[in-house]
Amino acid sequence: MINRRTLLALSGSALGATFLPVSFVRAATTVNGPFRFCLNTSTISGQQPGLVGYINIAAKAGYDGLELWINDITDYLNQGNTLETLAGIIRSKGLVVENAISFTSWMAADATKRNEGLAQLENEMKMMAVLGCHRIAAPPMGVEQGAPLNIEEAAAHYRDVLNLGRKYNVMPLLEFWGASGTLYNFSQALSIAAAANDADARILPDVYHLFRGGSGFNGLQLVNGKVIDVIHMNDYPANKPVNEQTDSDRVYPGDGVAPLKQILRDLKAMGGTKVLSLELFNETYWKEDALSVATTGLRKMQLLVKEVLQDK
Repeated sequence: MINRRTLLALSGSALGATFLPVSFVRAATTVNGPFRFCLNTSTISGQQPGLVGYINIAAKAGYDGLELWINDITDYLNQGNTLETLAGIIRSKGLVVENAISFTSWMAADATKRNEGLAQLENEMKMMAVLGCHRIAAPPMGVEQGAPLNIEEAAAHYRDVLNLGRKYNVMPLLEFWGASGTLYNFSQALSIAAAANDADARILPDVYHLFRGGSGFNGLQLVNGKVIDVIHMNDYPANKPVNEQTDSDRVYPGDGVAPLKQILRDLKAMGGTKVLSLELFNETYWKEDALSVATTGLRKMQLLVKEVLQDK
C-alpha cells in the first residue's frame, strides 16, 4: 500500500501531469510501423531484480517499452524514492511505460468495495500520469468467480473508469481473464466495450487468456485498430488440456501451438501500432538469467513479426 507521505507528494506531482496536452503525453509512443516491443516485468519477476533492475534489463535487451506492475512502483515509493526520479531513469534508458498492471475492484457488485477500488485506481492513475504512461489495466478483480456477468452493469462501471481516466490521460484497458469464470471471454469484453458506448473504450487481450477462456482467435478479425492498443504475448504447450493450464504454463512466443502468425496478421490488418508485450510467469525461466530470458523473448517476437511482415 502507498503510505500517507507518498500520497501527499503524489498529489502535487500528478497535478502538473493532469493538464498535460494529450499530444505531449502520447508523443513518445508515436512510431512508424505496426508493432512495438514491450517487456511485462512479470516475465523476469522470479529473479527479483527490483524496479530499476527491470528497467535496466529491458533497455539492455532492446525493448521499446515496459509494462510495470503497480505493486512494484508502490514498493519503490515506500522506500523513500520519488516518481520524478523513476521517470528520469526510464527516460534515460530510452524507454516508454506502455501500460500499468493494476488490480482494483472497480467492477465489484458491492458499491462500497467498488468505490474503494475507484479511489485506489485514481491514485494509481495519478502515479502513471507522472511517469508519462497513458494506459492502465482494468481486469475483473474483486468480482466473484463464476458469478453471472451483467453486461449493462459492467459497461456502466467501465464508463465510470473511462471518465476517471480522462482526468489524468491514463485510460483503462478492459482485461478479461480466461479462468475467471466471470469475465473470461473476448466476446464478453467486446459486449461490455460496445455497451459502454464510449469512443475511448479499449480491450487488453492476452494470447493465453484467449486460449484459456475459449475465445479462440478469429474474433480479433471483428475489431478495428482503435479497440486494441496492447496485447500480452506468450504461447502455450499442446501437451496439457486447456482447463488444466495455468499462467505458469506460458512459454515463449513460437515455442507452443498458438496461431501467433495469424494473430499478428490480424493485428496488422486492424491498422495502427500495436504494443506486443511479453508476459510470462514460467517458473523455469525464473531460474535462468533475467537478461537472457528478456532477450530470448524479444528475439522470438521479432522473428515472428519479421516473418509476418514479409508475407505477401
